[in-house]
Amino acid sequence: MSFKTVATITAIVGFALGAAYLFFGSLVVGRWQIEPTDGILLLARRIGALYLGLAVMYFLARSAPVSVARTALSAGTAVALSILALLGIFEFAAGRVGPGIFVSAGLELLIALAFVGVLVSQRKISTQG
Repeated sequence: MSFKTVATITAIVGFALGAAYLFFGSLVVGRWQIEPTDGILLLARRIGALYLGLAVMYFLARSAPVSVARTALSAGTAVALSILALLGIFEFAAGRVGPGIFVSAGLELLIALAFVGVLVSQRKISTQG
């Protein structure tokens, strides 16, 4: 999959998540079987703002050529999403969230793997040239 495709998908997912966390935080955390307290909703709104910023960043960067900056975006996002997926599984195993976390963890893992794929194909191209 190309960087442009992965970045576009990430922008769309980031926008959807950002809007959901910002405006419908209680539904999002409720899906994980977490009580939507005022503190949790405050964090959800802040996370929503972060996701919206990431969506804009990936939308604007989707046509970026291979560069150090594009590699940093891909690697950083792959690491962050992998950790989020692992944390979701860990929190489920610890009994702190419900099975709804697997939808989030699965999506995070798929996007992380897509970015790893971009990094691998980018490296193959750079070593062949």
